[in-house]
Amino acid sequence: MEIPSFSVSYNLLVVGVIVIGLAKLISSLYEQINYWARRGVPSVPSLPVLGSGWKMFTRQISMPDIVMQWYNLQPDVKYIGTMDFATPSVMVRDPDLIRDIGIKHFEHFPDHESFIDEKIDPVFGKNVFSLKGDRWKEMRNTLSPTFTASKMRFMFDLVSECSKQFTDYLYTHPEQFSQVDLKELFTRYTNDVIATAAFGISVNSLKDRENEFYVKGADATKFSGFFRLLKFLFFRASPQLSKLLGLKFLSRDTGNFFQRVVAETVSARDAQKIVRPDMIHLLMQARDKDKLTTHQLTIDDIVAQAFIFFLAGFDTSSTLMSYIGYELAVNPDVQEKLREEVDSHMAEGNGVISYEELLKMDYMEMVVSETLRKHPPTVLTDRICAQKFELPAAGPGYDSVTVNPGDKITFPVFGLHRDPKYFPDPEKFDPERFNEQNKDKVNPYAYLPFGLGPRKCIGNRFALMETKILVANLVHRFNLKRTEKTMVPIVYSKQNFSIIPDEGIWIGLEKREGIAN
Repeated sequence: MEIPSFSVSYNLLVVGVIVIGLAKLISSLYEQINYWARRGVPSVPSLPVLGSGWKMFTRQISMPDIVMQWYNLQPDVKYIGTMDFATPSVMVRDPDLIRDIGIKHFEHFPDHESFIDEKIDPVFGKNVFSLKGDRWKEMRNTLSPTFTASKMRFMFDLVSECSKQFTDYLYTHPEQFSQVDLKELFTRYTNDVIATAAFGISVNSLKDRENEFYVKGADATKFSGFFRLLKFLFFRASPQLSKLLGLKFLSRDTGNFFQRVVAETVSARDAQKIVRPDMIHLLMQARDKDKLTTHQLTIDDIVAQAFIFFLAGFDTSSTLMSYIGYELAVNPDVQEKLREEVDSHMAEGNGVISYEELLKMDYMEMVVSETLRKHPPTVLTDRICAQKFELPAAGPGYDSVTVNPGDKITFPVFGLHRDPKYFPDPEKFDPERFNEQNKDKVNPYAYLPFGLGPRKCIGNRFALMETKILVANLVHRFNLKRTEKTMVPIVYSKQNFSIIPDEGIWIGLEKREGIAN
């Protein structure tokens, strides 16, 4: 008679556990969905698990378009609440509050979000973008000397030679480039530049189209495809579970490639006493400094910094170049004015532009700045709360709200750059916004192409240098033209977390007559 009684009790226990578990799950999901409404904060509707970005993750809308939707949802408030999966997130749309969070109260928001465990995936997890706290400060201080004006001037010859080699090939093979996808084309250029400037390796990605640097770079930056998207969502939604399973974000082949290349380069330089003032040399110097540090640089640290430098150049810099080429093709008056400036500097330098001359090109600076305004390669940037912080009320009728450690703050770069309050007629490509008379009128906290504050992009000076010298060589030797494949207006991809159309960015290149090779 004891057995049935035990069986009934066990069954009741199981049912009770299931009921309690379901109740906790429902309560958790309810809290997630109503998190901001219960705190008196204007918010974006969200779904359980996927949060406010569910339309983007289900490929119904592109990333730039969803940022614009959120940004314009309540245009009179300072910020709006969203859910980043299950993490509370605040999209700050007020420039003054952006300044306070990004600079004045930086100690409350010192880090970027990182969902990659550095012990499992050191290539992605140990780079200066992902590191936090004192580790980040130390690495930032180590890397900063790489990007001073003097270092840029030294590396300029390497970059200029890559640009010349690249445009030489375009000029001597016109049959291949009468119609080109700029994004595909310029990733080959940035691949070559970073290979030589960071790794000390010469690559020509137009001649050798399947070189390993380019293939691995394309693999590392590819987020399209069902399985890549699924992997990304898994890492974002369950970083602890991905860590428990020992999953790496980079493919094994790509991670091993970068580790091998850097390790071999460091070993060869150590053995042969090779000195080359580039990023790896600087990191090796930091490794060898005879001083106490809280974290001694390892080969994994060196690999991670070289990799993030490569990744940023491969993807974001090539995106900037692509949209400069696109806007010049669809705005021939802008192209001609830029060409006049470039040709005059080319004439002064007998067909060569020095680093100093490049910095003197005012209209080039205006064109690049306006491209970064209209097509910022990073549409959204973030900070993670480290100390409790009270945000002022979002607007009349709303309450102030406390942001807790682990909560996320985002700055909607794309939304700010397309806001007519800060940039009248924002869809128009108008370099004159940044001329000598107008540039001081631009709100510096509504224009964030490289972020702001101590977390501002460390490599922006290098990115601008490699971009400007290529554009100069390109407009000097070619007319950039629309073709039947040129997309006007641009329709952003729903398959990728980027601002590149699925079809690419297509224009035509026409050789200018009378221009020497």
